[in-house]
Amino acid sequence: MKNTFLYLSSCSTCVRIIKELDIEGAPFLQDVKKEKITPEQLAFLYAHTHSYETLINKRGRVYAQLKKEGESFTEATYKTLLDQEYSCLKRPILIWNDEVFLGNSKATVVQMKHALNE
Repeated sequence: MKNTFLYLSSCSTCVRIIKELDIEGAPFLQDVKKEKITPEQLAFLYAHTHSYETLINKRGRVYAQLKKEGESFTEATYKTLLDQEYSCLKRPILIWNDEVFLGNSKATVVQMKHALNE
């Protein structure tokens, strides 16, 4: 899989992490609002996490609204959400040298920084 940093340009946390990693303007940045996650990328992420639920941003408005409406979630539901709604993707995600770094925790950002500087 091609090295990629999946993020949302309107997410202040993603923007902060991009600056922290010193990758502003890097060719591997992919704003998922402008350039949707591809089926190949989604399949790659699923192969690494073994769960679409792990890839879901559970703080997002779309997810919260569906949960409020009583939607029952299955892996198929999560996959559909990820295919159709960019805001449901947990972010940021760094795919680097076939490794996946998912989320914005301090520990994950440190791992991202280490991977980028190897």
